[in-house]
Amino acid sequence: MRFSAATTAERLLPGRLAARARPWAERFDTLMRSPDARGEAGRMTIIVFLARIVNAAIAFLSQVLLARYMGGFEYGIFVLVWVTVIILGSISCLGLDTSVIRFIPEYRARGQMAELRGILIAGRLFVLLFSSACAALGALGIWFLQGWIESYYVVPFYLSLVCLPMIALGDQLEGVARANSWALWAMAPAYFMRPLLILVFLWAGYAAGYTPNATTAMVAAILATYATTLVQLAVVGTRAERGLKERPRFLPRYWAAVSLPIFLVEGFFFLLTNADVLMVGRFLPPTDVAVYYAAVKTLALVHFVSFAVKAGAAQRYAAFLHSGETAALARFARETVSWSFWPSLAMGLVVLLLGKPILMLFGPGFEAGYPLLFLLVVAIVCRSAVGPAEALLTMSGHQNACAAVYAATLAINIGLNILLIPALGLWGAALATTVAVLFEAAMLSLTVWRRLGIAMAVFLPATPRKEAL
Repeated sequence: MRFSAATTAERLLPGRLAARARPWAERFDTLMRSPDARGEAGRMTIIVFLARIVNAAIAFLSQVLLARYMGGFEYGIFVLVWVTVIILGSISCLGLDTSVIRFIPEYRARGQMAELRGILIAGRLFVLLFSSACAALGALGIWFLQGWIESYYVVPFYLSLVCLPMIALGDQLEGVARANSWALWAMAPAYFMRPLLILVFLWAGYAAGYTPNATTAMVAAILATYATTLVQLAVVGTRAERGLKERPRFLPRYWAAVSLPIFLVEGFFFLLTNADVLMVGRFLPPTDVAVYYAAVKTLALVHFVSFAVKAGAAQRYAAFLHSGETAALARFARETVSWSFWPSLAMGLVVLLLGKPILMLFGPGFEAGYPLLFLLVVAIVCRSAVGPAEALLTMSGHQNACAAVYAATLAINIGLNILLIPALGLWGAALATTVAVLFEAAMLSLTVWRRLGIAMAVFLPATPRKEAL
C-alpha cells in the first residue's frame, strides 16, 4: 500500500484546511512517484533535508550536552579543534569525494565498467594514504610549533589527527553514495551515526568518572569516527562494486586533472564556511569561540536546506550534461534555486524567533550570541538565493572559475576578520562573514550566467542565453 499525502490530508485535516492543502499534497505525491530526473532529484533533496533535520536534533543535543558538561572554556577548545580536523579531512580528499559524483554516472552511462571499478578502488586507497600522511605531517607541525600554541590546545590537536584518515575516507564514501543516489548511506554515517556515537561514548566516559573536558571529548570523537567509517566502508564499498567483474582500469592523470580544481573549490568552500570560527579562535579566548559556535550551530536548519538541494541536484546536473539535454538542465537549475531560497527564508525566520531560548540551552552566557543571528541569517538567505550554483559549475567542467570565486571570497573573509575581530569582537566576525557571503553569491550567479547562460538567482528572469547553451 503506497503512502499518499493527499489522502492523508483529507483524513486528518478539517474540510477547509484539507481543501487548501490538497494541491500541495498532490504536488508532493507527484514528486515522490515521478520516475524522471526531476522526481529523483526531488526525492533525494527531501530525504537529505529530512535526514539533516534529524541530524540537527542529534548534533544540537550533543553540542548542548558538551557545553553543559565541559563549560564554555573547554567546549570552546573542543569546537576549534573539531572544526579544524573536519576541514582537514575534507581537504585531504583532494577533490575526489566530489569528482566521483561526476565520474560514476559518466562511466555507468557509457558502459565503462573497468574505469568505474578503477575510480572506486583508487579513490579509497588514495584518500586513506594521503590523509594519513597529512596526519603525520600535522603531528610534526604541532611538535615544532607547540611553543606558539596555547598549551590547552596541544593534546586535543594531537588526538584529533588520529581520526583524520577516517574522516577523509568517510567523505569519499559519502561521495560514492551520493553518486549512486543512495540517500540513506550518503547521510546516515556522518550525520546520524557519528554524532550519536559521540554522545554514547561521552556518556560512557562521564559515567566512568572521566573529567568532562576537551581531551575526553576528542577521545569519544575518535572512537565514534572509526566505528562509523568502518561500517560505512563495509556497506557502501561492497554495494558500489557489486556486479563489477572487469579488471580495474586506472586513469590517474585524468582523474587528477578533474579533481584538483574541484579540490580548490572544496578547500576554499570549507575554509570559507568555517573561517569565522577559526579566526575567532585565533584572536579571542575559547569562551568566545564557544558562544560564536553555538550561534552558528543554531543556524544549522537554514544551512541544511541548501545542503539538501545540492546533494539532490549535483548528480542530476551531471546526468543532464552528459546526455546533452541543455534546455532541461536550464529548467532544472532554475527549479533548484527556488528549492533552495524559499525554505531557507522560512527557516531563517523560525531561527530568529526561537534563537534566544535555543542558545540559553547551552548554558549561562551563550545568549550573548543571539544578536549575531540577525546578521548571519541575512547572509545565509542571500546565499541561498543563487541555489547550488557552485555544484552546477563543478559538474559542467567550470570548476576553475568556481575556485577563483571561492579564492577571492576567502581572501575577503580572512582580511575582514583580521581587521574587524580585534576592533569589534564577535560582531566583527559576523560582519566579515556576511560581506564575504554576499560577494560569493553575486559572483557565483554572474559566473554561471557568463559560462552557461543560466540565470541562477531567484528573482531574475528564467530565460537562458541561447548562445551560452
